Amino acid sequence: MARRRAVIVGRYCALDDNAGANMSGMTDSGAAMPKLRQVVLDCEDARKLAEFYRQLLGFSYRPGDEPPDDGSPDTQGQDWLVLRNADGVGLAFQQVRSLPEPTWPEGPRPQMLHLDTSVSTFDDLQVQHQRALGLGARLLLDRSDDPDEPLFVYADLAGHPFCIFVAAD
Repeated sequence: MARRRAVIVGRYCALDDNAGANMSGMTDSGAAMPKLRQVVLDCEDARKLAEFYRQLLGFSYRPGDEPPDDGSPDTQGQDWLVLRNADGVGLAFQQVRSLPEPTWPEGPRPQMLHLDTSVSTFDDLQVQHQRALGLGARLLLDRSDDPDEPLFVYADLAGHPFCIFVAAD
């Protein structure tokens, strides 16, 4: 059975029924496939963006990446940080000097990646919508009235688009 995932097509998220068709972890020749370790987001302030996603998604810092609690300089937070959830899913943040914001859905700088997140119910979508805005996300698209796939598309603190939508699985 193929897995479904939401993907942005043009201006909207859509469901892709072919996602994950080969779930064996092996190539046709029998070699092990690479395992996706984490998604890395470039940003101008790694600590600030990591904190945004830590709070939004409930992830934890990889040991050694936590902010210093003794007032010492945050040298790690100026380079590379990793967050993980309990299942080991990772989101990393790589600090760069300058990064122009994507101009999604139109404009000269298209998104090159976006994150899909989901909740189980419409009520949960409304709660997470308020949380995302409270953490500083900027609303890009409100399609919460869609009867098939209610969703919101936001820009995070660095301008990366991400979705929160209702999915049964």
